[in-house]
Amino acid sequence: MVNEIDRARAALRHLDAGCPREDWVKAGMGAKAAGLGFDDFHHWSASAGNYASENECRAVWKSFNESGGVTPATLYGMAFAQGWQDPAKSRAKGTRPSIPTAKPTPSPARPVKTPQGMNPVEVWNRCISATPADGYIYRKQGKPDGMKVYPASAEPLVIRGQNVAGYLVAPCWSGADLQTLQFIPPDGGDKLNLPGASFNDGFFTVGDITDRVFICEGIGQAWAANKATGAAAVVCFGAGRMMAVGKVLRAKYPAARLVVVPDRGKEEQAATIAAAIAGQWMAMPDNKPSNYDANDYAAEKGSEALAALLERPQAPSMRFKLLSGADLCNSAPMRWMVRGVLPVEGLAALFGASGSGKSFLMLDIGCAVAGGDYEWFGRRVNQCPVTYVCLEGEAGMGKRVKAWSLHYKKPVPDALQFITQPFDLLSDDVPELAKAVIAGGGAGGLVILDTLNRAAPGADENSSVDMGNLIAAAKQLQRLTGGMVLLVHHTGKDTTKGLRGHSSLYAALDGAIEVINSDTRRAWSVAKSKDDVTGDAHPFKLEIVPVGNDDEGEEITSCVAVPDESDEGMKARRTTLGANQKIAFDVLGEPLRKSSHIGKEGAPVGRPCLDYSEAVEIVAERMPTDAKHRKSRAISAIGGLVAKGYMGMKGEWLWCH
Repeated sequence: MVNEIDRARAALRHLDAGCPREDWVKAGMGAKAAGLGFDDFHHWSASAGNYASENECRAVWKSFNESGGVTPATLYGMAFAQGWQDPAKSRAKGTRPSIPTAKPTPSPARPVKTPQGMNPVEVWNRCISATPADGYIYRKQGKPDGMKVYPASAEPLVIRGQNVAGYLVAPCWSGADLQTLQFIPPDGGDKLNLPGASFNDGFFTVGDITDRVFICEGIGQAWAANKATGAAAVVCFGAGRMMAVGKVLRAKYPAARLVVVPDRGKEEQAATIAAAIAGQWMAMPDNKPSNYDANDYAAEKGSEALAALLERPQAPSMRFKLLSGADLCNSAPMRWMVRGVLPVEGLAALFGASGSGKSFLMLDIGCAVAGGDYEWFGRRVNQCPVTYVCLEGEAGMGKRVKAWSLHYKKPVPDALQFITQPFDLLSDDVPELAKAVIAGGGAGGLVILDTLNRAAPGADENSSVDMGNLIAAAKQLQRLTGGMVLLVHHTGKDTTKGLRGHSSLYAALDGAIEVINSDTRRAWSVAKSKDDVTGDAHPFKLEIVPVGNDDEGEEITSCVAVPDESDEGMKARRTTLGANQKIAFDVLGEPLRKSSHIGKEGAPVGRPCLDYSEAVEIVAERMPTDAKHRKSRAISAIGGLVAKGYMGMKGEWLWCH
């Protein structure tokens, strides 16, 4: 005997879930009154082409009032109207004694049957292949591939009171498994779905899926998109299923470009779907009516016009934005604080050996930027406020400031301010310093930490962990204040290896200035630039400036960093070095300083010299290539240094200019 729950479930599943919303709600209320649960209602609703989501189903289900006047009889009445055969009554009839009756006269017309209990495969096998002449295909300029027609010669089939003989039949496939069928009348009326079957995760594909797929609501849009572009288009059988189908496609074709093609008025839904499946979406023209679709556009404008429209999809807003070459060419140029040296924003460092003149040069940069001087060492300057955190040689800063003022016969700019209190990057000092900078009007400007070592008491600069924490703290300060944070730092024992400490610091920088000091000259060069050349040397000298007398009458002096325009300094002005040439120049610096060979064969009097063969061996060890080619690369790099005037050579001896 069939129980009431099974009976109600059979009645509900017989109905077409794609019916008008009013009927869908009425069927759901009847199902709830008959004792069915939400899972039954949701499973049935999901079989519809206009299925929206589980959340909508649940919200509607919760709104049903069991005392709202709809009873189980409503559900059964709707099912009977669609030709449902009550299994309870069939069983009851089967238990009654057989009563002889007169044999009925056969009717000349076969009785029309409903699809009660029919399998999609069984119905599909009754159908015949579609042709281009079939009504709907002809009107929509589609193609019959993969489609069939339910023939009038087959056993009659009624869905929602409509005999589907002559209807075009679109299959819904999930892989090789047929899920359900959609029946499309020749005149383009309401599409009907096979009752009792679900779309599940299926769809119908027009064309062959390769690198691009258009996700369409119905077969007409899919035909138009495929014809216009040659790319595959999938039929979702309703806008409510586009999200589910899109997710299936993304999982199956992770590298494919998925484009959602909605009807006019459903752009917001399409944008949401595109964001969820990492795809794109396109929109019909704004001046078109609601539900105007891609097939309508092709009929009005032609396939070429539709192809052009489909080539301009929109991408949802995402964290990572893809740019074209044209986008980059038209992007705003790099903004500089000091042209080619310091960008307006980021993290940079000025580094050199102790006694190289770093702090004097740093003060000169600060004054140039704060004062808005037109140029600094020939580099254009854009004015901004400067906050100089002086943590090393605080007692000498006053003398340096006075020397600068006396030399240039003007006070340091008002936009240059100083902090001399202790500061620790690895503490709560960072937000407190940022507050002070902002309160002093220094936001968006240059913040100088002189030196990194003094700003990180107790930290191990060689530790990747400690250096990582220092970098993070410096970047936090930069984010809080805006503008540029510039670290003054030392080189290690081997000056050719650049910044002291862990290599992660150099990698994190947006710019770096190297200060070089030899027995004969000082120079600074751009060691790292975000968007400019590196390697050009700018000779400078420390000019002594008397700043007063002490209590005993002895003269007090300080220095000012100024460009070295002497003949020797001009000779030392670098042109741009290649990577191997820079390595060679840096590597040979220390051996030359320690050389006991002085003034050999044409070298200036007192100038340290190095045997050429020895120099080649030293440089070859540092060449970034295989062992076979190191010596030839070393010879070429040294030759370049001589040709560019960095080094002098005569006979077998090399020296530095």
